Amino acid sequence: MTHSSPLRAGPPGHRPFTGTLRLPVGIAGTGMYVPDRVVTNEDLAEHLDTSDTWIRERTGIRERRYLPTGMTTSDMCVAAAESALDDAGAAASDLDAVIVSTFTHDQPLPSMALLIRERIGAHRAIPLDLNQAACAGGVYGMWTAGHLLQNEELGRVLVIGAEALSRATDPEDRGTRVFFGDAAGAVVMTRTDPGYGVLSWHADGGLSYAVEIPAGGARTPASAATVADRGHYLKMDGRVVWKEATEHLPASVAAVAATAGREVSEIDRFVFHQANLNIVKEAMAALGQPMDKAEVSIGRFGNTGAATVFIGLHEGLSSGRIRPGDLVAVSAIGGGFLWGSLLIRHAGPPAHRR
Repeated sequence: MTHSSPLRAGPPGHRPFTGTLRLPVGIAGTGMYVPDRVVTNEDLAEHLDTSDTWIRERTGIRERRYLPTGMTTSDMCVAAAESALDDAGAAASDLDAVIVSTFTHDQPLPSMALLIRERIGAHRAIPLDLNQAACAGGVYGMWTAGHLLQNEELGRVLVIGAEALSRATDPEDRGTRVFFGDAAGAVVMTRTDPGYGVLSWHADGGLSYAVEIPAGGARTPASAATVADRGHYLKMDGRVVWKEATEHLPASVAAVAATAGREVSEIDRFVFHQANLNIVKEAMAALGQPMDKAEVSIGRFGNTGAATVFIGLHEGLSSGRIRPGDLVAVSAIGGGFLWGSLLIRHAGPPAHRR
């Protein structure tokens, strides 16, 4: 199916890997959805000890979107999925698998992927959930789809990344509330021509509780005390996130470039997880690349978790900033920590392939 080799040495049991796919798999269509409700920095400053200047300087965020009452993560997933299917010229009945990455699922059970499968009418698709990949979920979802499509009996896989982070962050916590927004993105992946699609991949991780939701699981079940302690909200150590992201994102991109036999300078477009504008700038500087090669959406939408790389891909493709034949690096890191990258040569319509 694939070939893999260790990227670097590490402690026993540590296995960062990079590899390629035997059968070429690419992106046939993209879609995204953001709620209509815009929440500005000034809106947050009305009840938090913060300001527009503080937020912009530290995060690059101007505004984000929040879901209205009555809507939830699955509603965004359906909208993004339908958009991606339309872009791919495919029907839901054509899908062989539906992968959903989110840690803000509608409820712990039943399966979000099964729920979306039923709502869009993809009745023969295998439902797969990635519940704890967090902000790395978009890359891990596409990685999973690429490997599923090594089975020639499968032809199309829908991958969705979505988060309703306005529901998971503490309205009283400046350290998390200002960063996050709600959104969903999706891609349809299929096999493509040799030399196109996913040229290489890299995946790695290291356990950390610097980003966590401490309550609500088997270790600390939900109770009146956990609610009173606000233990069901996302907790984040921003200094640790900065260190991990600025170390691992550029290294991961360098790994996929090397595995594909390419120089980083040959990459036409960089789609990083949108955790913080300053992290994206730091990663681009570490790679020796200009910022105008990076897709940037955090100023308008904030950190939307697993949705961010799909938003970058959708906006890059729909705007023409990503063109047929371009090399595109997609890279993300999520709480846990998990991180990884894909190097993709965008196929475009057959007549444009070169």
